[in-house]
Amino acid sequence: MALRPMEDAIFFILSLLLLFPSPSVSDSATDQFCSAERGYGVESCGPSSSSSSTRILIKGGTVVNAHHQQLADVYVEDGIIVAVQPNIKVGDEVTVLDATGKFVMPGGIDPHTHLAMEFMGTETIDDFFSGQAAALAGGTTMHIDFVIPVNGNLVAGYEAYENKSKNSCMDYGFHMAITKWDDDVSKDMEIMVKEKGINSFKFFLAYKGSLMVTDDLLLEGLKRCKSLGALAMVHAENGDAVFEGQKRMIELGITGPEGHALSRPPVLEGEATSRAIRLARFVNTPLYVVHVMSVDAMDEIAKARKAGQKVIGEPVVSGLILDDHWLWDPDFTIASKYVMSPPIRPVGHGKALQNALSTGILQLVGTDHCTFNSTQKALGLDDFRKIPNGVNGLEERMHLIWDTMVGSGQISATDFVRITSTECAKIFNIFPRKGAILPGSDADIIILNPNSSYEISSKSHHSRSDTNVYEGRRGQGKVEVTIAGGRIVWENDELKVVPGSGKYIEMPPFSYLFDGIEKSDANYLSSLRAPVKRVRPEST
Repeated sequence: MALRPMEDAIFFILSLLLLFPSPSVSDSATDQFCSAERGYGVESCGPSSSSSSTRILIKGGTVVNAHHQQLADVYVEDGIIVAVQPNIKVGDEVTVLDATGKFVMPGGIDPHTHLAMEFMGTETIDDFFSGQAAALAGGTTMHIDFVIPVNGNLVAGYEAYENKSKNSCMDYGFHMAITKWDDDVSKDMEIMVKEKGINSFKFFLAYKGSLMVTDDLLLEGLKRCKSLGALAMVHAENGDAVFEGQKRMIELGITGPEGHALSRPPVLEGEATSRAIRLARFVNTPLYVVHVMSVDAMDEIAKARKAGQKVIGEPVVSGLILDDHWLWDPDFTIASKYVMSPPIRPVGHGKALQNALSTGILQLVGTDHCTFNSTQKALGLDDFRKIPNGVNGLEERMHLIWDTMVGSGQISATDFVRITSTECAKIFNIFPRKGAILPGSDADIIILNPNSSYEISSKSHHSRSDTNVYEGRRGQGKVEVTIAGGRIVWENDELKVVPGSGKYIEMPPFSYLFDGIEKSDANYLSSLRAPVKRVRPEST
């Protein structure tokens, strides 16, 4: 006999609870950890009566999903959304949050971060605790970080990041970078997909001499990704040409941060994007282009999507909001904090990327959060090639996108949910567990007040960095409450974060992007009209 709808819902919720039990951390261990963490901008951390509550009712808000918004209450129990409907009645033991006049939305999912990453002779200043604490204060409740192999070894890289993430205070997943190719790498990719919950692999077409891969390696990787149902991702810049551009700048005596942007112009991003798209089309596998920073790259993605190719374009907040004039600032500390790759572009590129995001040419927003403090940036004081590449954004993303895109009327509240949460969950195959406010979904929720204002400052942010590329920026629309895993972790401008409470989220292969691939392969084979059977000429 078929179950009735209510029984179906209860069965689904109980199944999720059994599969994904809530983690626990002892109070003494938490207190010891939190006392060590104070001084990095976390006002408070550890369990409290509100943060440890297992039952929460959010009353009277406008619940926004990517497909629909409605006035409704949201009831949460043991980390799972149980009900979304008007006028939910509860007992006294439930924590009640009044969301009247505010938006209740899925927590943000950042598809692109680098926490505790060893890079350019140093390590990013934000680890999995400080970076995630900053994210929670800004309304992001999950992120996907990039595992860098150890000497090309994927398993060793995974184990290293597994250890780095032990102090996580929110949910996270992993992408995996591919930096060399042999039979072991091919076999380990299968292990990552089938045993470790990784469904995406990144190929750097830049950083010659370290992370960069050649076209033959990229082709092998694309084919392997396709066979495993894993999404291929590319950092698209022509690394050989960038190397030449860097030499040219040094020969001209341009050694400061402005040389970074001048050495890797938009045309090199456009070329690499075009090349990666064409190779992915040749293999017939989906492609994800990370940190789209220029019109040149965006145009290539637009052409491919118009032709029916499955290409995802990810702009990042810095590329949407900022322009490159800061790189010419006479103060090295100011100029160097804007150094990232691909570079922040001249005026005009950001607005074009905003337009592409609002019209669906680009699909979701990341940050490429890869923070280095001013001391670390000073490693390149006399040579821009030695400035560690990276900017902040985990804490600022949701606020800046709301103010810039929704506040200006470019997109709706439902669009905002789609580009900051839902589309990421769908692409990486974790929807509707993530990216939705639906019965059975994880209780990762934000309450955003559209009438509340914010100001960004390195003095008050929660990153460990002493600089912020959005310094002094003000806007409307503030995340007033963040709920992660059913716990209130941000309220009244105060963090209540528990180290070790974050869960690693396994992401299964063969997302919706792979729908129809087999059919298109069959159509291709049937169109070849080959091999042709020919009669060999008789010898005379």
